[in-house]
Amino acid sequence: MEKEVKIIFEPSGRSVYALAGTVLLEVAARAGFILQTPCGGGATCGKCVVRIRAGICPASESELAALGASRVAEGFRLACQARLSGPLTVEIPDTSLFQSRQQILTSDTGETMEVLPRVRKTCVQLTPPLHDESGSDLDRLHATIGPCPVCLSAVRDLPGALRQSNFMATAVRVDNELIAVEPGDTTSACYGIAFDVGSTTLVGTLVDLVTGADIAVAARVNPQTSFGDDVISRIQKCRTAPDGLQQLQASVLDGINRIVDELERKAGIDRNRVYEVVFAGNTTMQQILCGIDPSPLGELPFTPAFREALETRASDLHLHVHPCAKVYVFPQIGGFVGGDTVSGIVATRLDRFTKPALLVDIGTNGEIVLAHNGNMLATSVAAGPAFEGARIVHGMRATTGAIEKIILDGDVRLNVIGNSKPAGLCGTALIDVAAELLRVGLLDSTGRILSSNEAPGGVSPALRARLIEDRGEVNFLLVAAAESGTRAPLFIYQRDIRELQLANAAIRAGINILLKMAGLNASDLGEVLLAGAFGNFIRRNHARRIGMLPPVPCSRIRFVGNTASFGAKRALLSTQEKAYADRILGKVRHVDLSLDPEFQMEFSSALLFPEHDLDECGE
Repeated sequence: MEKEVKIIFEPSGRSVYALAGTVLLEVAARAGFILQTPCGGGATCGKCVVRIRAGICPASESELAALGASRVAEGFRLACQARLSGPLTVEIPDTSLFQSRQQILTSDTGETMEVLPRVRKTCVQLTPPLHDESGSDLDRLHATIGPCPVCLSAVRDLPGALRQSNFMATAVRVDNELIAVEPGDTTSACYGIAFDVGSTTLVGTLVDLVTGADIAVAARVNPQTSFGDDVISRIQKCRTAPDGLQQLQASVLDGINRIVDELERKAGIDRNRVYEVVFAGNTTMQQILCGIDPSPLGELPFTPAFREALETRASDLHLHVHPCAKVYVFPQIGGFVGGDTVSGIVATRLDRFTKPALLVDIGTNGEIVLAHNGNMLATSVAAGPAFEGARIVHGMRATTGAIEKIILDGDVRLNVIGNSKPAGLCGTALIDVAAELLRVGLLDSTGRILSSNEAPGGVSPALRARLIEDRGEVNFLLVAAAESGTRAPLFIYQRDIRELQLANAAIRAGINILLKMAGLNASDLGEVLLAGAFGNFIRRNHARRIGMLPPVPCSRIRFVGNTASFGAKRALLSTQEKAYADRILGKVRHVDLSLDPEFQMEFSSALLFPEHDLDECGE
């Protein structure tokens, strides 16, 4: 197996291993950094600038043209062009990050957003009460900060907080409600948490509501996966088990509270200084989180319990934050197009693109939004768990030991997460191997792996030797037993390709139907935005080769990171962003593909792989 090289990213110190020749933009994504690429990686916008602090990374002609000889000599490179040739230490400026707190990105410009959270902290110095004074502590506080509704817990805090700090205290208001009174000046300690509640993973980001900066991030597998990989299995649990909803809600809240505990430890803060929590997830996840029965989502017409944003107190959900903290749950578009999609639109400003644009969040449920002339069409497709490694014989999640990249270059070249022996392959590798087998002619458009005798003449002996016939089918050997972390050979089986075709066809059919409804062709798309944790690791040329993405130039396809998390942070930081999320509902038409007579026809057609690809993306 080919040795991978280590890349260290500063100032975070995060490191990953990757194959020599890999584009630095891809390596940064693997480390969790999504860089700005308005030009789609065409080396024309200059937004993905990084600096090489250690190691050798020769500059290309396009980098010299874009950056100039003096900046190149200082170590600056374009991440979309720089390729690994050895170990590197790379500095990523904050301005190159897509999720930079200073900007929300539109199609080609940055839009400044003010930090205007709903939480306000005011330090007051009151005079101690006199003997002949008849007013209350609360009267005197209201005289200073103005009249406002008061949470009972704030009144409980008030006498002790005033007398503990010589009558200097900090009033905490959310909107205009007084929720806490703290001794002394605590105005600098003001936090919120933004959550992406996914079917598979939970991601929480602790945010400083004074500066707008991210303080800490934590993620873990959604404990609900023990009840099934997809939302349908969880809806069924609620429908059939008397306490199914209670079990699922308790499970996800336990995972969320464990993330809160981890964020508190990482940042060294007091959890009682967290005054707002924002949740963005698909419709099923949001309803279960709130203790709302999702059973109607399991039957036609898949009706959600709510569309507008929901708000409650943290104590209602037993969250490990201030009990009177506000909880905001994103508005939902439809039965299977939820708050995570609204959050993605908030993050990308999709409705403001001047040319038709497509937002695709690929996962167990694939959400697709097409924006055109200020209006949007949104749908969801059941791609299934193949992209998460489920139903793939040697499939696994994207964790240590998972093959995440495959190149067929005379023989098999692999990139393994954690630079360890391979134990299986994750979804990105599944796409890679199908695309590469198509490219070299070992997989036909129907999805059949060819035998050694059927292989084209230019195929190398090493690749031919990996075509293993078994019971009338051909499987492709990825890793021999001696090189495997499981001590057993790892194959791509013919049935794995069939699972990929089903997931791939669902996404492709959904995109095609939205384009038809808008009267557009794929060539009309100005941009295709790939969102979500899985989407950020896909090789654009490979996803396009298998037909998952429309046949547009790779320069029009770009990664936009975890937009559910990003949009949730924006809503946490600004009341204006919440209002924007509300307005989005009036601009989106929900398309239920289960009622579309053309979907089955499109799906059947999309089961075939395209006969050929367009230009190479250079990934």
